[in-house]
Amino acid sequence: MDFSSALTASLFTPMVLAFVLGIVAALIKSDLELPKDFYAALIIYLLFAIGLKGGAKLADAPLAQIVPPSLAALGLGLTIPLWCYAILRKVGKFNSADSAALAAHYGSVSAVTFGAVLAFLDTQKVLHEPFLPALLAMLEVPAILVAIYLYKRSLHGSAGAVPLGPVMRELFSGKSIVLLVGGMVIGVACGQRGFAQVAPVFDAPFKGVLCLFLLELGLVTGARVGDLRKAGVFLALFALVMPMLHGAIGVWLGKVSGLGVGGATVLGTLAASASYIAAPAAVRVAIPSANPTYYLTAALAITFPFNVTIGIPLYYWLAKSLGT
Repeated sequence: MDFSSALTASLFTPMVLAFVLGIVAALIKSDLELPKDFYAALIIYLLFAIGLKGGAKLADAPLAQIVPPSLAALGLGLTIPLWCYAILRKVGKFNSADSAALAAHYGSVSAVTFGAVLAFLDTQKVLHEPFLPALLAMLEVPAILVAIYLYKRSLHGSAGAVPLGPVMRELFSGKSIVLLVGGMVIGVACGQRGFAQVAPVFDAPFKGVLCLFLLELGLVTGARVGDLRKAGVFLALFALVMPMLHGAIGVWLGKVSGLGVGGATVLGTLAASASYIAAPAAVRVAIPSANPTYYLTAALAITFPFNVTIGIPLYYWLAKSLGT
């Protein structure tokens, strides 16, 4: 499959078209709105379903197959925020708070983008390794901690330095980590036979629920279009170029660590994604002076739409180009 075929296959899926519908609805000032409680329920379902399904498959995965990709994912989580912070500080001339906040978002991952790439691979009937949700969990936290460390180091000797205790509690007690890791633990404990009991709820309906969630994200993205002007040209370019760079590195590391085309596509997508659930919650506690317009607009209004429309087929094409 060439890139144009992969792009067409990605764009004309219910998930992506639901996202586009949400953007259009916001731009034409439609009164379409998902209730907040319903939106929160969608997040809980998606995160728990990803963890539960991944854990059930992880139960049968050999340890030797898991370790190299896990180390690759951990390496990405620790290093991506380092160069993101340096670029934003040295080239973009952002202050330390905004640089660290953006680095946290781009080093961490988007669980919804993860769900979108799995849906894309399933649509294309591309097999992928069963333990990939574990990589999602591994990538979510380290980058945030590294970015907060960089911020604290810039405040060395200042009374404004933030204790790590509240940040760690926010990270590890946050719903994304609790649901992902908790779901995986339950999945591993129950195995495939146990998961079969709840598969009618957590397997078949997954893409339909993802459609509704992407519809809501389309509404949110469309509502933030006006913030693009505030973000500036440099940040807009950063939010487009860094995902492609990180995606290429992630795909290459995936292949080097033994993942197949599907797994390398997923690792590339994870590396390219930007968090808008875990990272904003942690940044709000640890870096309160950071400007939300920058990190939310970049992650949600630029990087997320790019990844779900163009990025995923691009990373898939690259993984195919590197061979099986």
